[in-house]
Amino acid sequence: RGALLAFTAWTAGWVLAATLLLRAHPGVLSERCTNEKSRRILAALCQDYRGGALAGDLCEDLCVAGKLLFQRCLHYNRGKKVLQADWRGRPVVLKSKEEAFSSFPPLSLLEEEAGEGGQDIPEAELLLMVAGEVKSALGLELSNSSLGPWWPGRRGPRWRGQLASLWALLQQEEYVYFSLLQDLSPHVLPVLGSCGHFYAVEFLAAGSPHHRALFPLDRVPGAPGGGQAKAISDIALSFLDMVNHFDSDFSHRLHLCDIKPENFAIRSDFTVVAIDVDMAFFEPKMREILEQNCTDDEDCNFFDCFSRCDLRVNKCGAQRVNNNLQVICDKIFRHWFSAPLKSSAVSFQLQLQLQEAVQECADPEVPSGNTRRDAPSVFWKLRQLLQATLRELQEAEK
Repeated sequence: RGALLAFTAWTAGWVLAATLLLRAHPGVLSERCTNEKSRRILAALCQDYRGGALAGDLCEDLCVAGKLLFQRCLHYNRGKKVLQADWRGRPVVLKSKEEAFSSFPPLSLLEEEAGEGGQDIPEAELLLMVAGEVKSALGLELSNSSLGPWWPGRRGPRWRGQLASLWALLQQEEYVYFSLLQDLSPHVLPVLGSCGHFYAVEFLAAGSPHHRALFPLDRVPGAPGGGQAKAISDIALSFLDMVNHFDSDFSHRLHLCDIKPENFAIRSDFTVVAIDVDMAFFEPKMREILEQNCTDDEDCNFFDCFSRCDLRVNKCGAQRVNNNLQVICDKIFRHWFSAPLKSSAVSFQLQLQLQEAVQECADPEVPSGNTRRDAPSVFWKLRQLLQATLRELQEAEK
């Protein structure tokens, strides 16, 4: 019996260790990203296109004209495939949540209309199905007039493939977010086109903890050397603009629950762009995610989005108690401003004030049981200090 208990305890220990490892590093079980397999995936996509199973405005360039050319595999992560390609001389990224088109559940209306190629599906019924899938992805009810980005276009010879492809794309939350926000925000990637279940977005070099400044500033004009302090200040201001934009400019607040350098990129004008929004949620869906059973506060942490456990009912509160700004200060700004900027042009007093403001932002003192929806005072303090930093740097250049 003693040996059995010891074995059980040993097994439980390893299971717990493995669970914690996967929670901290979910990519450990990801497939190896290879160019050979990526080419096979795209070959299968084109085979389905030629067979009429799928369609898209990029299929002809990818599968027939040779104007959309695979370059390299970027990464595979829990089924998601991310590939770099060249489209008519422009670097793009091809993305899909799944490898194969057949991995996505088919549109039931198409199954019922198999003999008609989907041509007889009533528009009202199709609109209802699209609205339902968009609501499932976003947690929002949109008006029919807002569904334009996801309408399959005119009925024609490839209508069935268009509908099947649209349905596969709608089951990918990131595609739905990009499509909705591309005309509303400079801080998200626009969708350039699609073929089947793969969609294309602009290629931008992602951030990385391996970069000294988190982002490849050597690719940004004016950033190398003495311009690094200015570049970092500009990027930090763009992060603040993004936070304010996501908090205030939509009908519901947009929460980012996986904030790390790899999920952002910067344009040549220092605009911050969210390039991976798999873990972004509007307020209604965020509340639904957070409101779970719990025994302590740690059970209420959903990646970077935290709630608190109400021990009276053993339920997590639906209200998020931290915010996008707090996590950005902790995971991005601390890296830049915990030590003096690499520029003697910025006064010591200003650098110290900036360090203190970042510390205040990342570790706000909130009385137990209270929630902190936003931090307008620290937001404006950071903004003013960063603008003052830029002014001192500009004065030093004269």
